[in-house]
Amino acid sequence: MRKATAESSVASYAGRKIWITGHRGMLGSAMVRSLADENAELLLTSRAELDLTDRLAVLAWMEKNRPELIFHIGAKVGGIHANSTLPAEFLYENLAIQSNVIDGAHRFNVHKLVFVASNCTYPTNAAQPISEDALLTGPLDPNIRAYAVGKIAGIEMCRAYNKQFGTNFVAVVPPNLYGPGDNYHPQHSHVVAGILRRAHEAKHSGDAELVVWGDGTPRRELLHVDDLASAMKHVMQAPTTHDLYNIGCGHDLSIAEIAMTIADVVGFKGKVVYDSSKPNGTMRKLLDNKRILALGWKAKIGEKSGLSSAYQDFLDRYQTPQLRGYAQA
Repeated sequence: MRKATAESSVASYAGRKIWITGHRGMLGSAMVRSLADENAELLLTSRAELDLTDRLAVLAWMEKNRPELIFHIGAKVGGIHANSTLPAEFLYENLAIQSNVIDGAHRFNVHKLVFVASNCTYPTNAAQPISEDALLTGPLDPNIRAYAVGKIAGIEMCRAYNKQFGTNFVAVVPPNLYGPGDNYHPQHSHVVAGILRRAHEAKHSGDAELVVWGDGTPRRELLHVDDLASAMKHVMQAPTTHDLYNIGCGHDLSIAEIAMTIADVVGFKGKVVYDSSKPNGTMRKLLDNKRILALGWKAKIGEKSGLSSAYQDFLDRYQTPQLRGYAQA
């Protein structure tokens, strides 16, 4: 049995075989950018090349390629609408993907694995800011419960394999992500991407108002995707003493503050109004980031500059006012 200790930290990425699952998504792409200058051998597999839900295919690929480090990012993701209408797909696919990758990492003696979970794994009534110890202490948001249960299973798999086999698997929980590579689908996007898209459309249509769902009072902690990638690199290299780390910036903003900042970045000059007939969602989800701060990492990208980079990426990828082709490839 392997023994996971502080000595199992990663001294250098140079020459290491690193598998980044989900490398074409927003976070996966950021992870590739972050590791581009590390002189590592990046193992990148598209869905067409390797179906992560296919256990035999995953094990065969891992046996052939023998990754030393894994950033496990690949997952089925989406906003509240997608999660509430496709719960079976979210649960089945994420359970299958996680089981195959995590078990394979044990079978082929992967040195360290970092698994990306979600802040929706924490109870809706958790005390703020939410500590890692809040996991499994209360009810989940019913709209995204299937997805949350899948991610909780991934965290618990990492813990179980560490306990039984001495592996070095660590899970991280980010807040709301935004930045280059986001998904601007009109129904399946997250809060920042959704407001940014609507602000852009309102500006180009000459609308007097930008309509935002809810009453604007819920608060959300935002983290730029490049900050999360840097945090994951840090967790991979550090002598981690915990199996779960919140990756937070330490503060949150109201939806109204986020909408006003996005309107400013986009250049929308009209009025921001709120549709109170639409749901607010969870009122607050601020993460306690003491563990990651103690590990020596903190966020560096502010919301204004981060949102500006996100909007530039949006403009680069979607040139017309009609914004066709929202879905993330």
